[in-house]
Amino acid sequence: MFRSLRMMRRLWHAAKTLAAYDVLPPPEWNDFTPAPLQWAKALGLFRKKKSLLQGRSGERLARAFTDLGPSYIKLGQFLATRPDVIGVEIARDLSELQDRLPPFPLAQARQILAEELSQDVRATIADMGDAIAAASIAQVHKVTLKAESEGAPPRVRALKILRPGIERAFAADLEAFAWAARKLEAFSAEAVRLRPVALVDTLARSIAIEMDLRLEGAAAVEMANNTAKDADFRVPAIDWNLTTRRVLATEWIDGISLKDQDALVAAGHDVKQLANIVIQSFLKHALRDGFFHADMHPGNLFVDSEGRLVAVDFGIMGRLDPLERRFMAETLGGFLARDYRSVAAIHLQVGFVSAEHKIDDFAQALRAIGEPIFGRDASQVSMAKLLAQLFEVTRLFDMPLQPQLVLLQKTMVVAEGVARQLDPTHSMWEASRPILEQWMVEQVGPQARLKDAAEGMTSLGRAISALPEVLRNAEQIAATLSAGGLKLHPDTARQIAEAQVSRTAHVRVAIWLGAAALALIALAQL
Repeated sequence: MFRSLRMMRRLWHAAKTLAAYDVLPPPEWNDFTPAPLQWAKALGLFRKKKSLLQGRSGERLARAFTDLGPSYIKLGQFLATRPDVIGVEIARDLSELQDRLPPFPLAQARQILAEELSQDVRATIADMGDAIAAASIAQVHKVTLKAESEGAPPRVRALKILRPGIERAFAADLEAFAWAARKLEAFSAEAVRLRPVALVDTLARSIAIEMDLRLEGAAAVEMANNTAKDADFRVPAIDWNLTTRRVLATEWIDGISLKDQDALVAAGHDVKQLANIVIQSFLKHALRDGFFHADMHPGNLFVDSEGRLVAVDFGIMGRLDPLERRFMAETLGGFLARDYRSVAAIHLQVGFVSAEHKIDDFAQALRAIGEPIFGRDASQVSMAKLLAQLFEVTRLFDMPLQPQLVLLQKTMVVAEGVARQLDPTHSMWEASRPILEQWMVEQVGPQARLKDAAEGMTSLGRAISALPEVLRNAEQIAATLSAGGLKLHPDTARQIAEAQVSRTAHVRVAIWLGAAALALIALAQL
């Protein structure tokens, strides 16, 4: 009972704030509002404030989350990745939610360092300034380390430090979110379909990862390894000596923020080329590596003196497996070629759209998305909006939400916005074309086929080495057949048929080896 009262008291403040912005809930969600909340609103327990009612529902919700603090800011950012739950328009508005808060005092930052770092390590710090950036979970300080030897240049680091007590604050709010989600599912049958309890669980896991800065350091190292040979992109090195669960140290970047376009031009950088680098880097990381920076707003992107794009803040990363990468590349490539049937085919092949739907019907729906684009100036066409429309259409064809692809689409929206800020005439289509073409050559061209052939020969070698065992099994099967026959379960027969038409070379080899063995035994018995 006391726990429930504690949860209700914590949520009451949030409810009053959301009501003041007229987003308790947003009007678009009225169908999901549980009866007790509807009664409370009808009784006038929550009041709107006229001064807070400007803008769309999503814009007001974003401002309300900002007022409510760090946990709600993260909740808003997470909901922005779930348009299937909250609707496309509100998700688009929440994607603009800014994660900026006032910094905590320098004295508290020093106290955290005293708790996290040994005295010897702290002794290497020569100077530490006030925070230069502050977000909901952590803030960043510029730190100068003592020279390693006499005459050596000083070493400068960017030190990211978790907010004091942030773990306890998030734990309390997440507990309240989970309690509210369970009540919502209990009182609203429609809410059960949206699975709020599962959403809160996913949010909690995401925040737990963000609050261990060692994991962010590991993500930065992985991306640095992936991009080591890229001439136009780099990742700051991690200083593990100064890194703990609550502290992350990276090399200091003496670069110009992409937010400062005047400074970029004054330094002689080609902003049109930088716009291309932003898009092409994102696509290379997503397609080539399957690991991409999922928070590519201008504040996280800098340009160094050599004209390279430098990314910081690796707290939110996205991953794509090989099948998802192929889906992304062939979808975008198909739209570029106006080959809607191939786009429909890849959706069916990877299982994102049920085979119950006719491919030509789905291709017709895709044509309705693509054709209005062509004939217009490429700089006026948004690839990110195209993908958003694609997800809307695929729901009509029973395509379940793919969270990793939604994160990809959200990141593409941000990256495209950055490129357009640098160059209003930027064409994401033209910037993307060489990356997509290169990926297609590498994955389905002659080199890829040679690689597949080599893998097939390896599999064939393994199959041949196992041939004696295959023949013994085949002899047993032949005996079973002569003794009265062998019946296959329908599912087994279907799987064999599917394997037969599969493009995988070693599967076909195994099937034909088995068939040949059976034929040899049958001939021997004649």
